[in-house]
Amino acid sequence: MSNWIPELSRFSGPKYLAVADALTDAIHCGYFKPGNRLPPQRELADTLGFDLTTITRAYELARERGLIVGRGRAGSFVREDRAVATATPAQYDEAMNCPPLPAGRSLSTAFADTVRTCLANEAEAAFHYQRPGGASHVREAGAQLLSRIGIATYADQVIVTAGGQNALHGVLSTIAKPGDHVACGRFVYPGLRSLALRLGLNLVALPEMTGDALAEACRSKAIRALYVVPTNDNPTTETISAENRRQIADVARRENLPIIEDDAYGLLAANPPPPIASLVPDLCWYIASTSKVISPALRVAFVRCPNVGQSMQLGAEMHETVVMAPPINAAVVAHWLGNGTFDRLVQDTRAEAAWRQAAAREILGSGTFASQPEGYHLWLRMPDGSLAAHLPVLMRNTGLGLAPSEGFAVGGHSDQQAMRVSLGGPIGRSALSAALRALDAFICSSGERELNPIV
Repeated sequence: MSNWIPELSRFSGPKYLAVADALTDAIHCGYFKPGNRLPPQRELADTLGFDLTTITRAYELARERGLIVGRGRAGSFVREDRAVATATPAQYDEAMNCPPLPAGRSLSTAFADTVRTCLANEAEAAFHYQRPGGASHVREAGAQLLSRIGIATYADQVIVTAGGQNALHGVLSTIAKPGDHVACGRFVYPGLRSLALRLGLNLVALPEMTGDALAEACRSKAIRALYVVPTNDNPTTETISAENRRQIADVARRENLPIIEDDAYGLLAANPPPPIASLVPDLCWYIASTSKVISPALRVAFVRCPNVGQSMQLGAEMHETVVMAPPINAAVVAHWLGNGTFDRLVQDTRAEAAWRQAAAREILGSGTFASQPEGYHLWLRMPDGSLAAHLPVLMRNTGLGLAPSEGFAVGGHSDQQAMRVSLGGPIGRSALSAALRALDAFICSSGERELNPIV
């Protein structure tokens, strides 16, 4: 394996880190097998035109990652006892819509390296309680992210929360009281249903997410707020057009109606329409979370509040309930936003989601479901209610998450039978393809394929 020449342009950061990342990728992708001898450090340094100390540092980092072992004069070798942890369906919640893990372990590598950096530079702060709303540099990083996507934001308007669900809980607790009506889509994120029940709120389902439908709801009821997932809605995969966003903003301005814009999937879209918050910033509570674009394990989200006063209210609400987002994770996300790693990880998720969408189209047929090109869930219409009820049981333990439409319908029941199919989570590509083929077989055997074209 002495002829290995890494392609370093794919990796960012210092030279030693790029070499270590390239080596990590080569091991995970199978170029280097367990027990293989790696290129001698001096030889690789000469090949790349680097100092020997650069390569030595890269190999040392690979050893810290548990990938290689040094054997004195014999050289460095890929460890033969590497324990590769594989998540099984019993170890994670298939009902949750989780982003796919990109090939090459870029996320775990980036997290391990950045935790080491953050603890070296910010250890004292990271191990203590944070100020209400989050550390100043983390809020500033969030403000820069939101400004970059078109929503002018000051750091004092940003609150750091322990994920999007925590953010939604805090916002609803801040602006609504028991008995209030909150407008939303016909099918909604189950977390909103749970919070509405807990807080005593009434959800008002709009027949479609348009300005006209919202205006009609406001005429018939005293609507306290609008909840909307504007891009790649969960579960329907719908993205609200730029024109409809403008009309919704117009109605909100006319009715002085707060909008909770839960843009959980917006950063994955290659060219999304402008956020509604960019049109009515003084009425929008905009939520940008890492859970659906990188990993739910981070538990970090940014809430852009309409003004500083409401930001202080939300910060106090957060402090009284969960106290703070995990400080080390928040510091990691802020670091990623500052050095470009955040965008690279989002791009990795986007690319993996696109591959999985292509696999779904090839196996299930492109006209059989609704989806977004960079999303990782499908909305599969199913007129046969009996199959919709049995499919999750039939597909159990395949790693493919199926959730019937009843779990999303406002009121718990809908005349439209459908299934959200999640393509993400730790399931690998080959297992995903096998699960999709099994799903296709069940659908075809029931006759659903002929009954259910998507137009």
